[in-house]
Amino acid sequence: MSDQPRRPRRSAKPYRRPKKDPVRVLAFEALRAVDERDAYANLVLPPLLRKARENEGPEKFDARDAALATELVYGTLRRQGTYDAVIAACVDRPLREVDPPVLDVLSLGAHQLLGTRIPTHAAVSATVELARVVLGDGRAKFVNAVLRKIAQDDLDGWLERVAPPYDEDPEDHLAVVHSHPRWVVSALWDSLGGGRAGVEELLRADNERPEVTLVARPGRATTDELLAEEAAVPGRWSPYAVRLTEGGEPGAVPAVAEGRAGVQDEGSQLVALALAAAPVEGPDRRWLDACAGPGGKAALLGALAAERGAVLLASEKQPHRAGLVAKALAGNPGPYQVVAADGTRPPWRPGSFDRVLVDVPCTGLGALRRRPEARWRRRPEDLDGFAPLQRGLLRTALESVRVGGVVGYATCSPHLAETRAVVADLLKQFPDAELIDARPLLPDVPDLGDGPDIQLWPHLHGTDAMYLALLRRTA
Repeated sequence: MSDQPRRPRRSAKPYRRPKKDPVRVLAFEALRAVDERDAYANLVLPPLLRKARENEGPEKFDARDAALATELVYGTLRRQGTYDAVIAACVDRPLREVDPPVLDVLSLGAHQLLGTRIPTHAAVSATVELARVVLGDGRAKFVNAVLRKIAQDDLDGWLERVAPPYDEDPEDHLAVVHSHPRWVVSALWDSLGGGRAGVEELLRADNERPEVTLVARPGRATTDELLAEEAAVPGRWSPYAVRLTEGGEPGAVPAVAEGRAGVQDEGSQLVALALAAAPVEGPDRRWLDACAGPGGKAALLGALAAERGAVLLASEKQPHRAGLVAKALAGNPGPYQVVAADGTRPPWRPGSFDRVLVDVPCTGLGALRRRPEARWRRRPEDLDGFAPLQRGLLRTALESVRVGGVVGYATCSPHLAETRAVVADLLKQFPDAELIDARPLLPDVPDLGDGPDIQLWPHLHGTDAMYLALLRRTA
C-alpha cells in the first residue's frame, strides 16, 4: 500500500429537501385542473382556497396568501398568450414540445416577473423551488435557465421584441400585446366598429380583475343592508347593485349566505331591468325565463314580477342547473315555478306569456374578465355550433309570447354573429315582430350605441359585454 497521502475527496453536496410553498403549489394545481380537465378557474379555485384555509397545520392560509394565489392563477391565465410568446423566445424548442406542467410553472414564473411587483430574485427562486417540488430537480434546472432569460427585461421590453409591429399586422400586434387570440381581437374590433383606441381600451379591460358585484333581490334584501358591508359602494347603474371594491368573500355577507342577495354582474341586472321596464300592450301577469340557469336573472325577474302581482316560470334544460335556479328563487316573495324543459321544444302553449327572456348559450366572449381561460378554449368554429341553438331558442321565445308582449334576446357575447345576425334572421322569419328601442329603458346608462338594441362593454360601463335586443309581437 502506498505511503502517499490520499487526495482529499470533494465533499458531497448535502441533499436539501425542496421547500414546499403552499401558495404557489395551490396556484399550480389550479392551472393544471384548468389545462387537464378543461375546468374553469372560478369553479376550481374557491374549493382549493377553502381547503387551504381549513388546514390547521403550518401551511394554513391567511387572507394575504389567498389573494396572492388568486392573482397568480388569474393573472397567468389572462396573460397566457403574451407569456407564451416570451417563453417561446427563451427556449430552444417549439412550445408544443414543452411538457404542459413545465409550461404552467414557467407561466407562473413569467407572471411574477412581468406582471407583479414581486422582486426578481424572489420570483425566480420561489418558482424554481416550486419546480423542484412538482417537477423534480432535472426540470427545475430548465425552469431556472428560462426564467433567468425572462428576467433580463421587463414586460414593455419583451413586447417590443415579440409583438409584430402594429403597422404590419394590427390584429396580431394587439393579440400579443393584450393577450387575446387574433380571431377574438378581430371580432371585438368589428363589434365595436371604432378605431384602435376603443379596441385597446376593451382588451385592457378584459385583462383587469373585475369587482365583485352583488344584487339586492327586491322584497328580500336592500342595498342599504349590503352597503353596510366593509368596502361596499353603490352600483354604477342598477338600483339593486352594490360593489365590493376590495374583493372580499361574498359568501361571508349574511344576505348572500341566506339567498336574499346574490353575486350578479351589473350587466346581467340591467338586462332583467330593461325587459321588466319594456311597455307591453294588455295584461302583464305571466313572465318566462326560457334559459334560466343558473338562476341569477330569474331571481331578479321573479322578485320584480312579484312586485306587480305577476308569476314567473323559470325553465332550464339541464336538471342540475334547474336545481340551481330553484335554489336562487327559494324565498321569492311572490309565486313562481321552475321546470326542467328544453327551450326549443317547450311544454307550454304558444302565446302563453306577456314577457319572455331568452339568455342564450354562447361563446362567452363578453365575460373574459371573469373566465380568462375561455379566450384560449374558444375557436371560430364554435360560432357555427351555437348558431342553430340561438336561433331556435329565439324562435320559440317569439312563439311563446302573446301579441303585444315582449321578448328579450340576451347573450354574454358581443360577437355580431351571436347578436345582431341572430336577431336579423329571426325578424325575417317573423314579420309580425318588431324591434323596440331598448335605450330609453336604461336612461342613466351612457354610451349605448345607435340602438335600437343595447351592447354593454367592460371599458365603457364596467360590466360584462352583455347584449340585449327587445322584440314585440305585433300580430
